[in-house]
Amino acid sequence: MTEILFYHLERATLENVLTGLLEKILQRDWKAVVRATSRERLEALDNHLWTYRDEAFLPHGIEGKGAAHPVWLTTGDDMPNAPQLLFLVDGAEADPTEISDLERCVMIFDGHDEPSVMRAREFWKATAAMGHDVTYWKQSDSDRWEKQG
Repeated sequence: MTEILFYHLERATLENVLTGLLEKILQRDWKAVVRATSRERLEALDNHLWTYRDEAFLPHGIEGKGAAHPVWLTTGDDMPNAPQLLFLVDGAEADPTEISDLERCVMIFDGHDEPSVMRAREFWKATAAMGHDVTYWKQSDSDRWEKQG
């Protein structure tokens, strides 16, 4: 079964959390798809991944531009890079059956946005009911990610 991780944003930004997680998966030689809900969000993430640090960038491609890279940004269900991991950000969704062939699926949701919290709860219930291994991560007061469930 697929490991599903839920990251509850309260203080950190999506961009900062996502870049840290993407760096870790690239160190494992994994590939990832980042699914968002709007072209504007994709372009903002695209720009951030090129500029977030002076001494580094994350190799990535974006739907409609270029070939597949280790990280692929999309608003659709395309996965041209044969990823091990799917990130769902900014309210993006996935059918629980669609993720069964992946190693992991990470849903990053805004804890200050009630519709995002509700989508995360619904996805938790659906994926847990299918037997996927689900875990919930929340930032501590010291800004470290702690497993809550």
